[in-house]
Amino acid sequence: MKKVVILQSNYIPWKGYFDLIKAADEFILYDEVQYTKNDWRNRNKIKSPSGLHWLAIPAKQEFLAQRILDTKVMDDRWRKKHFQTIRQFYAKANCFASEIEFVEDLYATCAFDSISEINYHFISRISDRLGITTKLSWSQEYGLIEGKTERLVDLVQKAGGTEYISGPAAKDYLDESLFDAAGIKVTWADYSGYAEYTQVHSPFVHGVSVLDLLINTGHEAKQYLKSVI
Repeated sequence: MKKVVILQSNYIPWKGYFDLIKAADEFILYDEVQYTKNDWRNRNKIKSPSGLHWLAIPAKQEFLAQRILDTKVMDDRWRKKHFQTIRQFYAKANCFASEIEFVEDLYATCAFDSISEINYHFISRISDRLGITTKLSWSQEYGLIEGKTERLVDLVQKAGGTEYISGPAAKDYLDESLFDAAGIKVTWADYSGYAEYTQVHSPFVHGVSVLDLLINTGHEAKQYLKSVI
C-alpha cells in the first residue's frame, strides 16, 4: 500500500498542509499547472498585534497560462523584509529565542528566483523540523497527460500509489469513478479538530503559516499536528 498526495506548492503553508505531507508516503508538488495570482503559491498569513498580516513574494506573471514552475521573483529584497517582519511581530512569542535562528537561516539560504524552488526550500526544511520524513517529488518528474482527474490518476499510478489523499476542496471537481476504475482508493482529508496553542497575538486563528506554530510552540510543534484522515 502506498499513499500519495498531489498538491501545488505553497509559500510557508499552514499546519494542515504539513499534515497532508505527513499522511502520505509520497507528496508530489503539482507545479506544472497554471500559476494563480494572489493565491497561496506566493503568499501566506501570519499574526500581528493588529490582526492578520500577509507576507507576499513579489512574483512576475507574464501571461495568464504561465505555470507555477515558470514563475519568477521580481525583487530579491522580499527575503530580508519578510524575516524582519516575522522577527518584529513574534519577538514576544514563547519560543522566539529557540526558533528565530532556524527561521533566519530559512530566509538566508533561500537564494532562488523561482517560486517553486522557494516553496520547496521552505516545505522541505520545515518538514524536517517537524520530524516528517515523507518523500517530496515533482510532477514534472513523471509528466502530465490531459484531463483534470485523469492526470491525477496517472500520476498516482506512475508513483506506484494505491491510495490518493485529497484536500476537501477538491470534492467539487474530482471524478472518483476514474480512481475506482484504476483500483485506487480516494481518501478525503479532514481539517477539523485541531487543538489550539498559545499565540502571541489574540484572538486565536488556525489558518496561518506554520511558522506561527513553530515560533509559539518550539519543539512541541509536532504535537499540534494531527491525522487528517
